[in-house]
Amino acid sequence: MSSQSVSASASAIASEVEDLYRDLHANPELSFEEHRTAGIVADRIGALGYRVTTGIGRTGVVGVLENGDGPTVLLRADMDGLPVTEETGLDYASTARGIDPDGNDVGVMHACGHDVHVTCLIGAARLLVETRDTWSGTLVVLFQPAEEHGGGAQEMVDDGLYGRIPTPDIVLGQHVGPLPAGVVGTHSGPSFAAADALEVTLYGQGGHGSRPQSTVDPIVMAAATVMRLQTIVSREVAGTDTAVVSVGTLHSGTKSNIIPDTATLGLSIRSYESHVRDRVIGSIERIVRAEALASGAPKDPEIVSIESYPVLVNDPEATATVTGAFVDAFGAQRVLDPGLVTGSEDVGNLSTAAGAPLVYWILGGADPVAFAEAFASGRMEQDIPGNHSSKFAPLIRPTLDTGIAALSIAALEYLLPRP
Repeated sequence: MSSQSVSASASAIASEVEDLYRDLHANPELSFEEHRTAGIVADRIGALGYRVTTGIGRTGVVGVLENGDGPTVLLRADMDGLPVTEETGLDYASTARGIDPDGNDVGVMHACGHDVHVTCLIGAARLLVETRDTWSGTLVVLFQPAEEHGGGAQEMVDDGLYGRIPTPDIVLGQHVGPLPAGVVGTHSGPSFAAADALEVTLYGQGGHGSRPQSTVDPIVMAAATVMRLQTIVSREVAGTDTAVVSVGTLHSGTKSNIIPDTATLGLSIRSYESHVRDRVIGSIERIVRAEALASGAPKDPEIVSIESYPVLVNDPEATATVTGAFVDAFGAQRVLDPGLVTGSEDVGNLSTAAGAPLVYWILGGADPVAFAEAFASGRMEQDIPGNHSSKFAPLIRPTLDTGIAALSIAALEYLLPRP
């Protein structure tokens, strides 16, 4: 089957799933709450003839299509949205609300593009069914919960995933991002950063805001800690290494004239190498404890690991194979190497548990004209909303066309018989 015919079929299917994409975008669900999305997925792939298993890892859905002898190929998409209030102004923008893990009522948005991932995988599942007379093997389409919070990939593995479906020989997937729509980006070796999330609780001694001398102020302690943490990357990580330390949340107090008893920080750490990760986390622990001691804290701080995702490593040989197929299909001008991505992904847990190689690529979703203008003016960060932004809005076409084609082409690279 030629890459041109795959691309043509992908575009035809993309035109038919546009409304599905808009519906998913308008109705996002938080991690492990993807019940509506999972129901739509199960209905769609079941109607295509896949053997469907639901409820893996709570809300995960997997479809299996056995089509003769050959390798087992797993295509993966994640389903969950984020606790972000949408500000895109789209006529299909989300107005959904949900309850986050801390019990807060929050706006919910597909601010990371998982609606694109689901739509593209449903489209590829259909394309590969319609072309099943050209290939041989077993196709697994996996729709994962809770990539954003809770480690949904590992949850599926722990729920007996590979005792319930065939173990794959290759794991494939993609993530939409702020590259021009129509472009795909592949990178060999370590590609997405390891991610660690820490919750730090600082203990003070509360009291009246008019008598700070009788208190140990945890807000001042937290402020000093936040500023000191900024020195880790600039002064403790080598210039040849890569790390990110971000403080994403800081919660303390209830009223302006009350000094509270505690302050809580939420930290996100990104790294690519274990020695860098170990040094960064060790530095965080040292700084947090030292600032508490310097403040005269009545109790040692608590540092709790909330999440930990490994480095995503793309198999070099498989990446070269998939990249070559993309170049043949899309042309060299539409295939690039995005380099290291400081974002993180848990899809590697699926390949590690299977002992299978992984190829995970970037799918462009930005308006190419706006992208070119922003690049030329040096305003990429300001003018092109990235993942997790309240203004993140992938261009529907040709993003869906390319995403459906890319998943299908990568799968067929392994499923098509070789001469």
